[in-house]
Amino acid sequence: MIVNNQDILDLPERYRAHFINSLSGYKSANLIGTRDLNGKENLSIVSSVFHLGANPPLLGVIFRPHSVRRDTLENILETETYTINHVNSLIWQEAHQTSARYDEDQSEFNETGLTPYYHESFEAPFVAQSQVKIGLKLRQHQTIELNKTVLVIGEIVHVEVADIAVKEDGFINLEQLDTVAVSGLDCYHTTSKIDRLEYAKPDLPVTRKA
Repeated sequence: MIVNNQDILDLPERYRAHFINSLSGYKSANLIGTRDLNGKENLSIVSSVFHLGANPPLLGVIFRPHSVRRDTLENILETETYTINHVNSLIWQEAHQTSARYDEDQSEFNETGLTPYYHESFEAPFVAQSQVKIGLKLRQHQTIELNKTVLVIGEIVHVEVADIAVKEDGFINLEQLDTVAVSGLDCYHTTSKIDRLEYAKPDLPVTRKA
């Protein structure tokens, strides 16, 4: 199959969405937890979280255009506090269900059976069933003029992860925590590690990490 830009633009809308979303490969599957100023909780699945830097520790996430009601985005902008929670193989179906278009007065936590969990030092709800819980404070947001999507950048201020999965060099074994990946819009995957490699240097061959 070989297509050009015009071929892509001519594809049926849903076919094009599946096709383009699959092209970038495997992505992280995360649940974003928020609560508005009135205490109403919201939960939504996203596959657009990405690393921006470690000093300061930043994560970015892309939201679809803010042309309709988007509770998660609006709550983040309103409270400047939110959580990112890894999806695992025990909750992937419930996580996917959070993408349904529930009414504004319905909480995805209640509708899917996922459990909100609060840490005393953080205002937004985590997902109790998640093995990796990240609390963030909003640092910056901007609309990307090219397609009107919204980039949200948050600073990591709270992390909960099992000690056993954090290795001596700081590497987190996500496979040990049962984190799953997603491809396209609706296909979920468990993972299988190949190996870790040593830091690449131009004068040394590729070697496996001890």
